[in-house]
Amino acid sequence: MKIKHSVLAGVALFAASIMSAQAAEKVKVEYWSNSLSPKFDAVMKDLTTKFNASQNQVEAVWVDVAWDAFQARVVTAVASGKVPGLVNLPKPWMDEFAQKKMIVPVTKEVASFKNVYTKGALADVTYGNEIYGLPWYQVTAVLFYNKDLFSKAGVKEAPKSLDQLLAAAKQVKEKTGVSGFAPKLNDGFAGWFLYDGLPLIKDNKAVFNSPAHVKLVEKFAAAYKDGSIPKDVFKMGFEEQIAAYNSGKIAMFAEGAHALKRTQTDAKKIYEVTGVAGFPQGAGKTPFGGFLFLWSVPKGFKDVGAAVKLGQYLTSDEAQLAFAKASSTFPSTNKALDDAFFQAGAKSADPVEQATAVAATNIKASRTLTISGLPDEAAMNKKLNDEVEAAVTGRKSAKEALDAAAALWNEKLAAKK
Repeated sequence: MKIKHSVLAGVALFAASIMSAQAAEKVKVEYWSNSLSPKFDAVMKDLTTKFNASQNQVEAVWVDVAWDAFQARVVTAVASGKVPGLVNLPKPWMDEFAQKKMIVPVTKEVASFKNVYTKGALADVTYGNEIYGLPWYQVTAVLFYNKDLFSKAGVKEAPKSLDQLLAAAKQVKEKTGVSGFAPKLNDGFAGWFLYDGLPLIKDNKAVFNSPAHVKLVEKFAAAYKDGSIPKDVFKMGFEEQIAAYNSGKIAMFAEGAHALKRTQTDAKKIYEVTGVAGFPQGAGKTPFGGFLFLWSVPKGFKDVGAAVKLGQYLTSDEAQLAFAKASSTFPSTNKALDDAFFQAGAKSADPVEQATAVAATNIKASRTLTISGLPDEAAMNKKLNDEVEAAVTGRKSAKEALDAAAALWNEKLAAKK
């Protein structure tokens, strides 16, 4: 009996030492989210706990970093070599970090499961010919319109192209005196070029003064001149747009599905006559207003496979659905977007429920319409926006304005070489 006891004790000791060694060999993957705490502490802690409970090789450690400090902290971490396994980036930052080789491609690591993500999201996380991120949460715009104003103007259906949208806006203005559409212009015009499938730079030169680019600006200038779009459109942010719509001063605007909750609360009569449609896809094959956040692996992290394993979990259907429900955003996986949580309102008469379903469907093609990695981004974008505003408001011709902006861009781009 003593021999048996000794043997059993030895076996138990050996097993314990193996378990201890396995625990010690766990790869710790610290992952940095971007300004999610404290509002989303519950969902992020729950996801971390569930991941760790499912693992015996990888341990996730969640750290939240404030938006204003995020980029600098990533830069410092990469420079020091003490990097987290994952960083939560918006698409424009991913492009910039990929260009500067501060994050690593994960094309091979995600090859077996990349098709769970939407086509638009996969395109967003691709830089050059490599995948640099795992798509996470996103938003996109849908089109809201006043059905009473449409009826009075004789507009019979929601527009299915930008040209139809501008034509409907003009018809509303002519028949009712109300501006038909308030486009997002105060955020800059570069996104509208990309939406229309028009590049901004080619072979390190600005190309947005081509005839096609000029024509697009001229369309907005014509709409401004005839009042189809409001005269204060360049000053209209979200608050101004929703206030104008709620007071019946514009017939159409584009925003995230959540925006209409303000109308539901503040302007019930307008809410009752609100129609919802997907924002028409432009020649760029995307609706307007998309924006994606993702997870990337910083340069210097030693176990890319472990980092991607955590990233795969965080961007799985189940995890994305949990975060989307908590944050009023949308997942970037096809299956999660098809969930009843989003699609239940497809046949509803309630505008908010309709908008959620419409957005969840249209977002599958949605792209983040920004350009990154410019040598003097603030000055270059300001020049483009100022010149476009001058053209739209009639102070310059579109060609003259775009030529002036392209000249400055080319100076900056040439100096970068």
